[in-house]
Formats: sequence, structure tokens, C-alpha cells
Amino acid sequence: MKIVTIIARGLLGLIFVVFGSNLLLHFIPMPPPSGEAGAFIGAMFLTHYIYVVAAVQIAGGLLLFTCYAPLALTLLGPVIVNILTFHICMAPSGLPVASIVAVLASFLLWRYREHFAGLIKPVSRTEKAGANSEAAAQEAPLADIPAILSTKKT
Repeated sequence: MKIVTIIARGLLGLIFVVFGSNLLLHFIPMPPPSGEAGAFIGAMFLTHYIYVVAAVQIAGGLLLFTCYAPLALTLLGPVIVNILTFHICMAPSGLPVASIVAVLASFLLWRYREHFAGLIKPVSRTEKAGANSEAAAQEAPLADIPAILSTKKT
């Protein structure tokens, strides 16, 4: 399973580094999309938002080659959701590649699930009550300031 994880990290990292770099350098010729997809991509280019997306893709792709794969998955997660949504709603022809990317990322998310366990850990009622009482204790001195000021005047 370790070999499969390494292969998945390498493939996903390569995909995001190459296609993220292509957004900046345009070394892979691609015809511009038409219709709503073209308008969406055009708006991303006009507002320079595409450069932020490219930077996140490149950073996440490079991090997949290091020991920071959970951080890479955290960065790439929203990008992958947007890629899937784009291809489902506007350009279904690219859906097979987007699905492969989603499957690779889902596999890696499952393999590194212990790093994300704290995000989905349910909070017990006693922990919630403890957090609320701690917050109230921190706010209590601020609530006493008007009372303290009024006693000093007399």
C-alpha cells in the first residue's frame, strides 16, 4: 500500500505542477473553451484570479513530493472541488480527467486520515460547556470595568 501511496502522490503532484505551470507559462496549447466555460475562464484571466489558482496548484503539487502531503491535500482540496464543479456544470468533456484527480486525492486523503482526524472529531457536551465557561471567565473582567469605574468616582 505504501508503493500505491507514493505513486498516487507522484501522479497527483505531477498533474498539479504541470497544469498549474501551464496556467502561467502556456507551454501546452489548449483551445479556449466556448460558451459559459469560456466566459468563466475569461473572467478568471481578466481579474488575474487564475494566477492565484496556478500558484496554489504549483505549491500543492510540489508539497506532495515532500513530507507535507497533508498540507498539500488541504491546499488542493478546494481546487479539486472547483475543478469537478467546473467540469460537471460547464465542460463535461474534461470530467474523466477531473474524476481521476478526485479519486487520487480521495485515496491520499484516506491514507493520511489520521492527520485530519481532529477536524471531524465530535465535540462532547462537557467540552462545549467547558469552552463556554472559559470564554465567560475571560469576558468577566471586562464586564466589571463599569462597576470598578463607578466606585472610584465616589
